[in-house]
Formats: sequence, structure tokens, C-alpha cells
Amino acid sequence: MKSIGIITDSHSSISQQTARELGITVFPMPFYIDGQCFYEDVTLTREQFFEKLDSGADISTSQPSPAEVMALWNQGLKEYETILYFPLSSGLSGSCATAAALAQDEPYENRVFVVDNGRVSTPMHRSILDALELIKEGYTAPEIKKIIEAAREDMVIYIGVQTLEHLKKGGRITPTAAALGTILNIKPVLKLDVGTLDAFKKCRGFAKAKKTMIEAIRHDLNTRFQEAYEKGEITLMAASSASPEDTAQWVAEIQEAFPDLDVMCDDLSLGVSCHIGYGGLGIGVACRPKRPII
Repeated sequence: MKSIGIITDSHSSISQQTARELGITVFPMPFYIDGQCFYEDVTLTREQFFEKLDSGADISTSQPSPAEVMALWNQGLKEYETILYFPLSSGLSGSCATAAALAQDEPYENRVFVVDNGRVSTPMHRSILDALELIKEGYTAPEIKKIIEAAREDMVIYIGVQTLEHLKKGGRITPTAAALGTILNIKPVLKLDVGTLDAFKKCRGFAKAKKTMIEAIRHDLNTRFQEAYEKGEITLMAASSASPEDTAQWVAEIQEAFPDLDVMCDDLSLGVSCHIGYGGLGIGVACRPKRPII
């Protein structure tokens, strides 16, 4: 039996194909579209999702049921002595608290370790890559949980939004503000920081929004993350709910702004895309988790 397995969900922006390549398990998140249940990257493609979203379909996200979570753990425990489970941040969903409660019961106690480090999408993907590195370095599952969670503050992502429609539907802005913002070509920039998605700035036009995000990251690298940046312990991230062409252009703009850093790029998870719509672009930073001093 292998020592440590990793299970996450598709809020991590990790596709089923990438999961197989990494040797991990990704639970496909359920979405209800006009009352019918679909599973991300299994029975629902990105193209189908955005087509339904743009057509005005009634789309809602859903937590996996406890039975589904336990079935996944049971399968994993047949192969691994312990499991690290990375659900969506507790700041964005109740699924993490549910999983943490389930992990206290037999037969999961001291075998399933629920990691909550306030992340979603590409930052969560990065955390899972960090966990895989820590496994190779010989750390135990409870040690890895502690190391990853200790790094929860060492991340930020900014997301530029093309349309106000889905923020209005989600109750983040009023219909009046959405209508006025559309007339004035307002493109909001949101900030994901330790499990919460909040407004950061309102920009006139998307070019200004992209510039604002790049400058925000530049400021963070020179202040909040300066030590890790100088040590070369930074991952620069891009994320997108836009077309492949717009995504490639965005990555090129980021690379031009930060030529000394490689850019890790993912499609934004559908759970995030549901709230921001098509055409969104994001940029973020994550620091390499600090290893305990021996």
C-alpha cells in the first residue's frame, strides 16, 4: 500500500487528464443547469457551460454530498495509508467544514486529513503541486497539512471581469449599479485573498483592468512577498475564463511585465467562472510553503 494519496475537486482547475498525469484524484463538481445535474469535465465541458451561461440558463453550484465524499475516500484508502483531501476553501463554501467533520469519524480519523488553506482555482492547483513535492521530500500527511495551511496567507489573485451580469445575478452588485456600470464601461477587478472573493477596484475599460492587476502584483512582489520573491520562491499564476487567443495574449502580457518569472496558467474553475462569466482574466502569486526548521 502506498503512503499518501491526494484527493481534490474540480474547483482546483485541475482537469481529469491532468489529475491522471499527476497521480491524484479530482472529484468533478456538480452543477445544476435548468434543474438537471451535470459534472464538471465529465458530463459538462467548458464550451457547454459557457454556452448555457450566456443563454441565460438557470445555473447553480452544489456541494458534493457526504456520501459521495466518503465513497471517494473509501476508494482512496484501498490504495493509500493516508489521504490529503483538498476541498474548496471554507471561506467560499461549507463543503470544507462538512469534510472536516466527516474526517473525525471512523474509519477516517488519522487517515484522512482535510486541508483548508483558503484557496480555489490555480492557487489550489499550486498547493497540490506543493503537497506532491512535500510527499517526495518524505513528510507525513499531518505534517503536510500543517505546512500547507501555514502558507494560507502567502497567496493572492486578482480577477478582471468583462461583464457585470453574473455579479448582479450573484447579488454582489445591485441591478442599478450593473446597468450604470455597463453604460460607463466599468470593468471590476476582484481580489481573492485567503478564502474570500471581494471587490478590489473599478476600472474604465478592460485594458485598464489588466494594467491595474499587473501593477497590483508588482506592488505585492515588492512589499508583501518581497522576501520570497528575492529567494526565488514565487509562483506567478494566470487564470482565464476567456478564449484561448485572449488567454495567450494575457500570458504574454504578464511574461513581458515579469520576464524573470515563469507563468503557470489554468482555465478558471467553472465554480469561479459561474460568478464572473466568460472573458475573465486573472493574475496571482503564491509562495513556496516554508519547511519546518529542524
